[in-house]
Amino acid sequence: MICRETIISASPEDTFQAGKKFAEDLRRNSVTGFFGDLGTGKTQFIKGICDFFKVKEAVNSPTFIIVNEYSGISDSDNSAIKIFHFDFYRLKNMSDLYSIGFENYTDQNGICLIEWAELADEYLQGNLQKIYFEHGQKENERIIKFK
Repeated sequence: MICRETIISASPEDTFQAGKKFAEDLRRNSVTGFFGDLGTGKTQFIKGICDFFKVKEAVNSPTFIIVNEYSGISDSDNSAIKIFHFDFYRLKNMSDLYSIGFENYTDQNGICLIEWAELADEYLQGNLQKIYFEHGQKENERIIKFK
């Protein structure tokens, strides 16, 4: 991954902009895992990614439906691109990934963004970009670590 750093976000808007900046380096078939407690900014960051790709749909965490599919535009060649936004919070084990057909999403020439990505990391044997989110010391502060 090109970006190996830590960002201190002072606001939800900063987190959104960090996602938008991160998206500049995303390519088709990339899989990114988002790790961190509830309320640490994972979905806000993903909203920034989707904004970069000109997604028109409302971007919300798919906690109860597992995956949202968005249509975007690739900045590199101005072609259509699918973005698959997963939330694995409610999944219990790797067999749940098979039951939702996870492998079908990773082979669709799109971008996969996975909140609560611990199971995906195990399934993909560590072959995903990882971003860690933490609460900062101030109320709206978030610490975003790229690895």
